[in-house]
Amino acid sequence: MEHAELNHLFPSRQSAYRLHHSSETAVVSLVNDPIRAVDDGRVSALVLLDLSSAFDTVDHDCLLTVLHDRFAVTGPALDWFRSYLSERTQTFVVGGAESYTASMDCSMPKGSVLGPLEFISYTDEVSTQLPSVC
Repeated sequence: MEHAELNHLFPSRQSAYRLHHSSETAVVSLVNDPIRAVDDGRVSALVLLDLSSAFDTVDHDCLLTVLHDRFAVTGPALDWFRSYLSERTQTFVVGGAESYTASMDCSMPKGSVLGPLEFISYTDEVSTQLPSVC
């Protein structure tokens, strides 16, 4: 996190999961920017996405590529991320009945401290408009 902040690797307008970047700053920007555009005589459009299940779409191999190529995570640190994401499984229990165990090659572990930061890293190219790495 310190490396990414010091080197300004996160999108400047990312308003969640970061110090001094709250949902309040996102709302202020969301309201203020279109109003300023109209005041300046510019056309403004607002596109909203429902990302409520977005953490479930994070491809592990793609995330590792982004961490390596964009955030310069290498060596033991990259190996740790690879280990953290590898061989993950998921099982559901409903009314005492257990489902089969499914292998997970995508999605972020629920409730993890790293999940939000990894998601910001994973989606970084959307805000910076870099060519796709995956």
